[in-house]
Amino acid sequence: MSVAVARYENLIGGEWVDAVDGGTEQIVNPATGETIAEVPRGTEADVERAVKASKDALPAWLETTPAERAGMLLELADAVEEHADELARAESQNVGKPMVHSRFELGKSVDNLRFFAGAARCLEGRAAGEYLAGYTSMVRREPIGVVGQIAPWNYPLMMAIWKIGPALAAGNVCVLKPSEQTPLTTLMLAEYAREILPPGVLNVITGDGEPVGAGIVRHPDVRMVSLTGDSATGKEVARAAAETLKRVHLELGGKAPVIVFDDADPAAVAEGIKIAGFWNSGQDCTAASRVVAGPKIYDRLLEELVPAVESMQVGDPSEGDEIEMGPVVSKAQQERVFGFLERTGATVLTGGDSNGDRGFFVRPTVITDVDQKDEIVQREVFGPVVTVQRFADDDQALAWANDVTYGLAASVWTRDIGRALNAARKLEFGAVWINDHGTGISEMPHGGFKQSGYGKDKSIYALEDYTQIKHVMAKID
Repeated sequence: MSVAVARYENLIGGEWVDAVDGGTEQIVNPATGETIAEVPRGTEADVERAVKASKDALPAWLETTPAERAGMLLELADAVEEHADELARAESQNVGKPMVHSRFELGKSVDNLRFFAGAARCLEGRAAGEYLAGYTSMVRREPIGVVGQIAPWNYPLMMAIWKIGPALAAGNVCVLKPSEQTPLTTLMLAEYAREILPPGVLNVITGDGEPVGAGIVRHPDVRMVSLTGDSATGKEVARAAAETLKRVHLELGGKAPVIVFDDADPAAVAEGIKIAGFWNSGQDCTAASRVVAGPKIYDRLLEELVPAVESMQVGDPSEGDEIEMGPVVSKAQQERVFGFLERTGATVLTGGDSNGDRGFFVRPTVITDVDQKDEIVQREVFGPVVTVQRFADDDQALAWANDVTYGLAASVWTRDIGRALNAARKLEFGAVWINDHGTGISEMPHGGFKQSGYGKDKSIYALEDYTQIKHVMAKID
């Protein structure tokens, strides 16, 4: 049976347009390999057109009040909520997510928009005053201007909202590029935004990292670039942005340790890893991918974890809500994950293969007998693969946990609150969960240490990242 192929356009200056040169690219369903949509394949000419539209929209947008911007963000949140079912279906088809996951992430996205609508009206700063006799000083927090934003393929809608929410709330205008692999829900979001925001305030253009993403980074009129992606791409963006001294906001890769002390509940840990290690097929920079377990709990944990992972229902998300894990996003990603597995000499306790010939599946995998320096421990696999190591003592557990180039997220599992807080203090990661892994809220920041990048998503700290500080001093005598 043939699949209907939807056709999309870019949103530039409030109008739907094809790519300047008419190029297109095909979007596939990773569960089936079938083409489901056609989108513009942009060039630097499309970047130029989108940046110009943003610049044209900026002066009027700068005159809006926080209350006016908040009202529009609330309208956009309502529109996303109203279209939640169709967005969830599109996200499930385009990324390969189970429907229950897509629906859950949509709720989080709506909440994030509403949070920034409120935060726009509550910016804080140092009190105005006479810090020098005869002068009154005040601090203004002002928008940066045209912001270029590059979203990833693993959470296309949620990451787009994490970016546009604080940027628009702060008074910036945006040129947003979704991933060339998963642009559909971002283009649907643009459709709702077109009816709410003034033309040119939000522009959405599709295309490859080069020339579109790199073109955004290189453009001299783009004053800030926000990227969610892998660490190698983040380094390239930082280098290119340095040419024009752009502000850079980077949320990059991760290799999250899960430290399991001997007094933890192995069943609870196994259930936590089953969710946090394999959500979105492990394609998550905070995924619980690296378990470091104590000498007494190690065997008991594996006795709980392996059957829990083997019980997962893997398949095409369209088969029903009982599906717990879908495919990885593409054939290339499937081959990348299998490459890690083929190169390791470790013991595969479960998984490690595909789920039939249809689609790009990797069955959920648990690996033991790995060395701390092994590639599969040190590098981000970005797939449904969890390694399990046995540590000798607390110092070794913390040393192993910190012994990677990443620093995005970690978790600690223990009944001893003092032990947990001490570990949280010593872990070099931007988020540390205690007896949980992966739970997030709009009020708290998301962002990493080390090569996981800098800048924060969510929370008031994200709003601060999208603003710049101006000191105004008036002589009063």
